[in-house]
Amino acid sequence: MDAESPRIVSLRVGLPREWGRADAADPLERPWTSAIHKEPVRGPVWLSSTGLAGDGQADTRVHGGPEKAVLAYPLSHYDYWRERLSREDVDAGAFGENWVLSAGDESTVCIGDVLRVGGARVQVSQPRQPCWKPARRWRSKELSLLLQQTGRTGWYVRVLEEGHVQEGDVVELLERPFPAFSVAFANHAMHGHAPDAAAVLADCPLLTPGWRESLRRRAQGTRGDDQRRLLGPNGDV
Repeated sequence: MDAESPRIVSLRVGLPREWGRADAADPLERPWTSAIHKEPVRGPVWLSSTGLAGDGQADTRVHGGPEKAVLAYPLSHYDYWRERLSREDVDAGAFGENWVLSAGDESTVCIGDVLRVGGARVQVSQPRQPCWKPARRWRSKELSLLLQQTGRTGWYVRVLEEGHVQEGDVVELLERPFPAFSVAFANHAMHGHAPDAAAVLADCPLLTPGWRESLRRRAQGTRGDDQRRLLGPNGDV
């Protein structure tokens, strides 16, 4: 990370809830279930191998679990999104993140970074690969694609040592085994039509297995259905 050690300026958790209206004509206002709305928590929160106490996911096939226990996001990105979306209410927790960090971003955080956060020890596992739900929350059909295209995705961590964490904790870098593989590089390898970068990153043992498999396909010229992930039911007519 950069010279200034990041701190958790907002720690947030939330459980799945249903949103929307059954009679809505606009797909962006129809019923959907998500835990993307996270509420701030003050005081210590237990971080286990599968995530923060009080946090959950609606679709556990693609969200959460040991490889994606916590979603971190840089505080510095919110100004960009407020301007881009012309909304002043885009702030901490806007995209379902658990930790909002005071410093660092995708260019300064690397896959495999081992971090001490409060009483826990965690490791950066992969970038966030946005689905259609941030777009649904902010009623902006292209938002999930913009998160991906701009590289302002945030990143996930796996838990190496369980412990209590809380707002204000310093995020201390302990180890950096792969300094060439920033989160920004990983996003480029996955989404930038860069088969050489995809092939190199696919061999990183500390990247999540799902990402390694996808990168191998991309290195061979085969891409997944990004449109279905990014648009989902938001494109229904």
